[in-house]
Amino acid sequence: MSWRTVVVTQHAKISYSGHCLVVQTQTDTNQIPVSDIQVLLISTTRAVISTAAISELAKNQVKIIFTDGKGEPITETVDYCPNNRDVQTLMKQIGWSEQRKNQLWTAVVKQKIANQIAVLQSLNQDVSELQSELEQVGCNDSTNREAVVAKKYFPKLFDDEFNRRNADVINAALNYGYSLLLSAMNREIVVAGYLTQLGIHHHSSENQFNLGSDLMEPFRPFVDMWVKLQKFNELTPDVKYGLIDLLNLEIIFNGQHMIIRNAITRYVKACLNFLSEETNEIQIEVAASEVSYHEINGHV
Repeated sequence: MSWRTVVVTQHAKISYSGHCLVVQTQTDTNQIPVSDIQVLLISTTRAVISTAAISELAKNQVKIIFTDGKGEPITETVDYCPNNRDVQTLMKQIGWSEQRKNQLWTAVVKQKIANQIAVLQSLNQDVSELQSELEQVGCNDSTNREAVVAKKYFPKLFDDEFNRRNADVINAALNYGYSLLLSAMNREIVVAGYLTQLGIHHHSSENQFNLGSDLMEPFRPFVDMWVKLQKFNELTPDVKYGLIDLLNLEIIFNGQHMIIRNAITRYVKACLNFLSEETNEIQIEVAASEVSYHEINGHV
């Protein structure tokens, strides 16, 4: 089972040889077994990668994320034909019932809001308004409580002037962390043989990752909390490393302690099985464990 996130931050040549990814820099050469790699993050515009490396990584369902000149995730690879994608799987996805999609989206929204409340409670914030909104979430969140909560949540988390549309360092860090979460979700969707474009709530024709955008929602508050606990004035490489390492934070998923990257694997599989009527119930319980976020801070 792949587990490594490989990050390239400097001028390098990335190639493939002998079942390994070869990363050559001006001072060193590293070889990493492709079977160990889950994500390759090329966090520089000064690296080159061979088509042979891209091909082998794709065959092993490794997600490749590219960044722009500012180091922000700009695009990622999506395999045309995963090893286990077939017509039957695609027909299942196209045939997902509205009832099941609505049930799942309701559960996703409730867990996201519950985690947002937990974040604020850990910071000794008053959460009575958000708790009231959570209790009003109906089937398919038809009254859009998710958006209402977001407008109240972020000013409480950061400050009254904070706006998610502002071009500031906090939003840059949040967006970077969310991009990494989205990529992790997309990888699991593709590995399972499903299309990322067909979502259960997001249906934008301009978003090829609608399903990943849906499923990532309960995990966003982990990024929010991490960013809140940091002290930084710019999105430095160390901050980015910390956000990448957040995937190794221990949480509780459906009563079991595990790191976020493993929880995402189980979570996505459970959601897809429910939508495809391979199971009749869906359980989504995602919560922070007693492991402090400050243990991650050592990497920042």
